[in-house]
Amino acid sequence: MPLVSREIRLASRPIGWPKESDFALAESPVPEPDEGEVRVRNLYMSVDPYMRGRMQDQKSYIPSFQLGEALQGGAVGRVVASRDASLPEGEYVSSLLGWREYFVAPAASLRRIDPKLAPISYHLGALGMPGLTAYVGLLDIAQPKRDETVFVSAASGAVGSVVGQIAKLKGCRVVGSAGSEAKVKLLREELGFDAAFCYRDADLDAVLAQECPDGIDVYFDNVGGKQLDAALLRMNPFGRIPACGMISIYNAETPPPGPANLGAIVQNRLTLKGFIVSDHFDRFPAFSADMSGWISEGRIIAKETLVEGIENAVSAFLGLFGGENVGKMLVRLGPDPS
Repeated sequence: MPLVSREIRLASRPIGWPKESDFALAESPVPEPDEGEVRVRNLYMSVDPYMRGRMQDQKSYIPSFQLGEALQGGAVGRVVASRDASLPEGEYVSSLLGWREYFVAPAASLRRIDPKLAPISYHLGALGMPGLTAYVGLLDIAQPKRDETVFVSAASGAVGSVVGQIAKLKGCRVVGSAGSEAKVKLLREELGFDAAFCYRDADLDAVLAQECPDGIDVYFDNVGGKQLDAALLRMNPFGRIPACGMISIYNAETPPPGPANLGAIVQNRLTLKGFIVSDHFDRFPAFSADMSGWISEGRIIAKETLVEGIENAVSAFLGLFGGENVGKMLVRLGPDPS
């Protein structure tokens, strides 16, 4: 009997906030691997805010998802059948072929991962693209100096939680915003932030003045919107703003108005730079060495939110926009076929 894999397909292009009905759970036969190919059983898949943009039929830095086809995203899994000696059965690999339980692909297209470095799920979070995003955005683009103030929005998320911890390692004073008092407590008591606040219903100008009395030298922006507006008014001369994401506007049906205080960029000689992590894969070896060391030494805590089963993957995705995750949002797809 042929092997069948369940997968999540895009059923319709969302308008505004995505709905369960925009997606479909389907089954697809899994072929036998040809020469040079392997079959992989996915164990964990990544759930990421940037996927919302790929659901639109528009030109961007990454191709749009196609209607009726399986979504794509980061995943880690184990080779269960191989016809390539370089990647034998039993090896762990990462790919961009998540949102399905099994797949067949050329061995050369996959990245082998070492399960001894850390739990394999970490390769989708602190040791994967979110961690690399934090590493490059903070260290290469923002280049913080000891004793500077770093403000991080969405600080309890997959990227922000790592940004804040790296900034602390570099001797900075770190302030984070989050969407609940429980997350604020986690930032302060577990992740080592110097200060944190809940942005919901907050007077952002007043709270940033209170928590950043000496101004902001680096604002790591995961959110855009009102938090960017408020941060611009508190930036110190020659401050840096690495812009990683704008989750506050991903589900907007019409473009929201831009910041009214962009004059601060000129007045304070600010650097505001957007970046995409895929432009910085050359930094992966250095990042991997540093991050795996920090994790093993207990200097970086990798936070995860796990959802069980591909049938709950859409709920996990929708939960991102409601702030249901702490750290990396992941779906566990099944037991390790060891």
